[in-house]
Amino acid sequence: MDKNPVITVVGSINMDLVTLTDKVPQMGETLMGTKFQTNPGGKGANQAVAAARLGVHVKMIGCVGKDQFGTELLQHLQNQGVDTAHVETVEERTGIATIIVSRQDNSIIVVPGANDHVTGDFVETRRDIIAQSDLLLLQLEIPLEAVQKAAQIAKENGVKVILNPAPIRDLPGELLANIDYLTPNEHEYRLLHNHSKELHKKVILTKGREGVSYYEGNQLVNIPAFNVSAIDTTGAGDSFNGGFAVGLSKGLSLKEACQYGNAVAALSTTRLGAQTGMPTANEVEAFLNIQK
Repeated sequence: MDKNPVITVVGSINMDLVTLTDKVPQMGETLMGTKFQTNPGGKGANQAVAAARLGVHVKMIGCVGKDQFGTELLQHLQNQGVDTAHVETVEERTGIATIIVSRQDNSIIVVPGANDHVTGDFVETRRDIIAQSDLLLLQLEIPLEAVQKAAQIAKENGVKVILNPAPIRDLPGELLANIDYLTPNEHEYRLLHNHSKELHKKVILTKGREGVSYYEGNQLVNIPAFNVSAIDTTGAGDSFNGGFAVGLSKGLSLKEACQYGNAVAALSTTRLGAQTGMPTANEVEAFLNIQK
């Protein structure tokens, strides 16, 4: 893993507004919560930070608003080593996710805000950035036309594409034709089964504690997860995608890239927070050496 590649992420940038409470209020009910915090989020930004912490050059393409959250998120991404030269500040509120965490469950409301400005035309103006990348990493928290345009540009220029299909939605066949790897979890994969023939060789199925599965020809390959004492699984999927992308971009085999992604995800679960829990390249290498 000598070469320092360039990974471009086209995706969402959000501020997560997290309220902790013993129980979720019923309709019309007011309760006292136990804690409130704001955390940098958005699947695009999460995966960009995961990859940047692993030492590669990550370019982020996205939008934030002209507000305090936008300023904070840009500064945070830069502090994490993400190149934000291609993130635009627009006349719109920054995207947010309101997250209520109770003992029983989590509930989330996402307001895309500035993320809706990441359109196909917006991506087209950044064609050269994508074309000059070693790998393109995509998710589905921005308009689908932008995801399709980015994948098309990458395909035209021989750039490998990973699509993490979350939050899940119906995917056009022309988009699937332009991607190299699709990384759904088990729930997302079940909803994608109407594309099973197109996806057979592209799917890297993430299964949490059970690891990762994919097909090599007609042979199902299972890559087990690492056994760690998890305290917070928030962002583990994004950590896997960032690690998997870094592994592939540095020339690892598919199996090795999955193992590397698994290691990144495992380490991320041993700390609190999504982006705050993501490990560095040195931490991952040390962890993998111990596992040998």
